[in-house]
Amino acid sequence: MAIAYLCDFDGTVSPRDIGAAFAGKFSAAGEASRVPELAAWMAGQVGHRELTRAQCACIRATEAQALEFARGFRLDPRFAPFAREALGRGDAVMIVSEGFDFYVRDHLAREGLGELPWAANRLVFEADGRVTPEFPFADPSCEQCGNCKAQHVRRYRSRGYHTVLVGDGTSDRHGALAADAVLARGSLLEWCRAEGVPHTVADDFGAVAEFARRQEQLATRGRGGRT
Repeated sequence: MAIAYLCDFDGTVSPRDIGAAFAGKFSAAGEASRVPELAAWMAGQVGHRELTRAQCACIRATEAQALEFARGFRLDPRFAPFAREALGRGDAVMIVSEGFDFYVRDHLAREGLGELPWAANRLVFEADGRVTPEFPFADPSCEQCGNCKAQHVRRYRSRGYHTVLVGDGTSDRHGALAADAVLARGSLLEWCRAEGVPHTVADDFGAVAEFARRQEQLATRGRGGRT
């Protein structure tokens, strides 16, 4: 059975959280990093869409300024080799991000991975410098997420894939619960341990690549297929 790797972007494909840094950089005195909705979101009291709208209300930036800033970050150097190796085996790789489209699209293109499927929240840059978030991948029946990672997981499973969620944070929890396997780091790892969610530790895409190779070896040896 082919595997679909659904990978978070900020804090995972990008070791640093580009979206959070962007919000802090382009809001007065970093105001977007201190909105009360942030603590409420971390406490599970509001959804990520509400947090994103509150932060974006503080931001003033042009698209050119935003792109220039985002290009100062680097992706995990092991991600592109992992993705190409996985695709070469017939597996699938998709980016599922609670961040913004402008930097996900740009970074993938600059890595030569412009054809890789991805989903993220959309950021509209207004003429007066304001920014407006849009959520094309939200689940209208759930207020928790801007980009419903669980729906992406379910879609790949419906196509016959064994699904693996690769992530590091709070926004990955619903996707982790929906996936067949979880490769976790950061606060997602802590949450998986606390909640008893089965998982494998993967601190970077070198570890993800090793996990993928083990699955291929198990399938080749015929020991019950990929697990």
